[in-house]
Amino acid sequence: MNPYADPLPSVVEQLGTDAVRGLNDAQIERSRAEYGRNELRAQKKKTLLARFFEQFKDAMILILIVAAIISFAVAVSSGEAHEFFEPALILAIVILNAILGVLQESKAERAMDALRSLSAPHARAVRNGREAVLDAAELVPGDLILVEAGDFVPADARLIESASLKSEESALTGESVPAEKDARAVVQDGASVGDRLNMIHAGCSITYGRARAVVTATGMKTEMGKIADLLEGAEDTATPLQLKLAKLGKTLGFVAIAACAVIFVIGLLNRIPVLEIFMTSVSLAVSAIPEGLPAIVTIVLSIGIQRMAKRNAIIRRLPAVETLGSASVICSDKTGTLTQNRMTLVRGYVVGEQDAEDITDAASEGMKKLLSYATLCCDGSFEIENGKEKHIGDPTETAIVAAAYKNGITKAALNRKYPRLAEVPFDSDRKL
Repeated sequence: MNPYADPLPSVVEQLGTDAVRGLNDAQIERSRAEYGRNELRAQKKKTLLARFFEQFKDAMILILIVAAIISFAVAVSSGEAHEFFEPALILAIVILNAILGVLQESKAERAMDALRSLSAPHARAVRNGREAVLDAAELVPGDLILVEAGDFVPADARLIESASLKSEESALTGESVPAEKDARAVVQDGASVGDRLNMIHAGCSITYGRARAVVTATGMKTEMGKIADLLEGAEDTATPLQLKLAKLGKTLGFVAIAACAVIFVIGLLNRIPVLEIFMTSVSLAVSAIPEGLPAIVTIVLSIGIQRMAKRNAIIRRLPAVETLGSASVICSDKTGTLTQNRMTLVRGYVVGEQDAEDITDAASEGMKKLLSYATLCCDGSFEIENGKEKHIGDPTETAIVAAAYKNGITKAALNRKYPRLAEVPFDSDRKL
């Protein structure tokens, strides 16, 4: 099946769906068993032991481990109990540093998992002839989805019908201007993603208009999934702090080795016994290494992470705190992320009334008539299920429909009484 080049009836038939009623429960179960969940494949998580040993990759830590081994050898050769204090202290610092790093990563991982579950995108779909809002991960090929301005596209889909539809596809095509989409467009086989005018793609947003579409690909089979597949092999980059500490560690290592060699040569020239001068030079080299530096860095970064956690900022890796400290501008999505993307109708003007009327669940007859007319112009819907409000559609429209609903005026009843015969889509030039 070629979802963008094949005729629409053929695509619908090959997906085994209905262009009006969508999939039924049996078809959904079969598709889910065949295609899995509509999710990008997550990278395999490292075990606790693997993450613990990963903390020892730092150059400074490796030098400290070598220093501890040499100090231990010196202590054994001297036979004095107090000589064992230094290697024990170095090892304790190294292990504490690793434990703190693992604990922070584990805590951040749990927080990130919780955030992912909270921020999982939702989709409006038609199943068994009924419209519903469901987790986007539950979508399967053949599902009918409804999208409108402000929505994120939950999966790759072929348009069935569209009205003044535009989609922002810069993540896929690099085009900064939203692409115009048309369900009636004929696209040739082999067309690039940017030329598939009858398709909408997962991860892109709808900037204008509305549409009904049939899902053709989910998860890793989407265009965004193909990009994610390429990114899976990408390696983590070091933060500026990690690079500086690594450079410092290498410098100290070279200085210590050079000092050790110089002292050793001078001792031999002065006819000091080989073993004695070797132990002396090694002890001097070890003392040149700042054992407390990793511990101090870890403690300072941990304090920074705790302070940011109190401000609801979750840091996954300790060194990233220093990098974030250099940021002067942070850009964040607002609608649906910082806000609920939900409006409430609070006041309205009715012909013949001098003052605005507060809209409550006991509106005047004039206001109820106004709400009825406004509701007929809306595509959004509102209902209360198990005591919880469900807003489906554009926030401005659902606010109007909700105000009417709370005054005993339902959209379904109005549509039955006054069925829609035609539609003139909103136009930014006319503002109508």
